[in-house]
Amino acid sequence: MLAVFVSHFLVAHALEPSPDEFVFVHAGKYRVGKADHLDNYARTVKLAAFEIAKFDTTNAEFEAFVKSTGYITDAERNHSAMVFEPGLKEFRWIQDPTAYWRYPNGKTRGDLTGKMEHPVTTISFHDATEYCKWAHLRLPSLDEWEVACRAGTKTDYFFGNDGSQIGKYANIWHGRDHLKPDYSDGYMYTSPVGVFRPNPLGLYDMYGNVFQFCTGKLPSDKSPRTVHARGGSWWCSNNACCFFNSVDIGSVNMYASFSNQGFRVVRGD
Repeated sequence: MLAVFVSHFLVAHALEPSPDEFVFVHAGKYRVGKADHLDNYARTVKLAAFEIAKFDTTNAEFEAFVKSTGYITDAERNHSAMVFEPGLKEFRWIQDPTAYWRYPNGKTRGDLTGKMEHPVTTISFHDATEYCKWAHLRLPSLDEWEVACRAGTKTDYFFGNDGSQIGKYANIWHGRDHLKPDYSDGYMYTSPVGVFRPNPLGLYDMYGNVFQFCTGKLPSDKSPRTVHARGGSWWCSNNACCFFNSVDIGSVNMYASFSNQGFRVVRGD
């Protein structure tokens, strides 16, 4: 039934893949949110056409930006990145002054050797927007991200309501807690982009791997520096921050850098 529904949606809304690494989404009215969700209540939104990247922005792509501009990230400048290692209690992170995008979990935990096709992490929302300026791209809005992620579905997940299937589509934390390393899906931290199954529009890693920064504000925002990210990350589990779905929206300071934060880009005004 899901495949049939998505097929009819694609025809009705003229959603089609671009010939390159972007997926095209036509202008139109779309349903987003969920009944009784405080921050993301059910509603209809009207969107202009846009193209969204099939993959999260990678270390290789971010490196090209840095080499071209000499850009210094907030984590490098402020020595304030938050990283993780197994053994920490739930929702605990370590501030590591050596961590930044080249050493996403701090210098003692390894560099990017063999990981240039992993999503860039340990960057802030501010860093992501600077990359976008250089690349003549932008971040998706909260609603654009959800419309692209849902691909016409109305369930919490683009693959249906059975959350036990998440491991086929997302790099998440499968352990009961974070006290021991979890390699059950082959990765403890990030995975290369595109390893897990895509959504019906051909977008990879919409759930898991890294939280993806989006533009836009929520009614509950109390600070102008509050920004948002969606999709969950490699750190998220069923018992902690299970935001790997089409509904939930995470919040963070725009200058904060965590080793599970990244982004994907959008083309279009």
